[in-house]
Amino acid sequence: MIPSRLIRLGSLTLLLLQATLGAQAQAPSDAQKAAYARPASIPFPKDNPYTPEKAALGKMLFFDTRLSRDKNLSCASCHSPSFGWEVPFDKAIGAGGKPLGRHAPTVLNQAWSRNLFWDGRAPTLEAQARGPIEAAVEMDLPLATAATRLKEVEGYRSAFQRAFPADGLTELNILKAIATYERTVVTGDTPFDRWVRGDDKALSESARRGFALFTGKAACAACHTGWNFTDDKFHDIGLPTEDIGRRGVTQAEADQHGFKTPSLREIAARAPYMHNGSVASLEAVLAHYVGGGVPRPSRSTLIQPTPLQPQEVQDLITFLRSLSSPQTTLAMPNLPAH
Repeated sequence: MIPSRLIRLGSLTLLLLQATLGAQAQAPSDAQKAAYARPASIPFPKDNPYTPEKAALGKMLFFDTRLSRDKNLSCASCHSPSFGWEVPFDKAIGAGGKPLGRHAPTVLNQAWSRNLFWDGRAPTLEAQARGPIEAAVEMDLPLATAATRLKEVEGYRSAFQRAFPADGLTELNILKAIATYERTVVTGDTPFDRWVRGDDKALSESARRGFALFTGKAACAACHTGWNFTDDKFHDIGLPTEDIGRRGVTQAEADQHGFKTPSLREIAARAPYMHNGSVASLEAVLAHYVGGGVPRPSRSTLIQPTPLQPQEVQDLITFLRSLSSPQTTLAMPNLPAH
């Protein structure tokens, strides 16, 4: 909820506020727009270049429950295309139907990411793909066992041979195929993207004011930078939590409660928010930043109480919703039966 002191506005104050906000909605500079322009292509690593055969195989594996111990979980169980490639629960669900310790991060636009997971413990998507498959609390299946299972399926043997003619079905190639598919999971064209390209009618006045606030007074762009709206860094944002976050990886005291800045693309479909799913709505997210969170030594210096008026909050939310693309239907892969 927005603090009550910020919503008790008289009619005269509101008129003055609206006039001020209207002045803030000036067109951004070309350089400012360019900083948020969509890239022209997806980056793929030299040691795992894109091929359509590899991406098609990776898609099958992403949705196949045979990669879990009990054959009841797939990558998509925690990263559903219906919910911004997350799930609408505060915690992801792992082996035995037990909730995990953190909210599932989105798969969207991870081709541009460094240091995967909320705490950045995986340097590449290939390394990230191994983690959930083998983790005892998640899919709980040794990768060697997964490879053995898949080798029993003729459809997979032939699919791996097409995707990896040199060595076929191996543990490493399972990870390479999944990572290749995940790199193709990219957000669609949004109203904000069209506005950046020069369509002045693509954004409402409220959304334009929101962008001005985002890059100005509200200082959101201090962390949510670039076309994917993330600096790929780790910050303690003052959220109440006992999770030590990035410190568990680096052992550095400065990384206490540090979590990776999430992308804001498709954010409207990705509630609940934060590393533990403890914030239910965009309104509650902004209320957290208005208050500045828990003051503690590890809290980022970028996080400070930032009073915002109700109309400013609404304008920011309108802008954030402009980062969503039209809903599309994803064709499910045909999984080989035997």
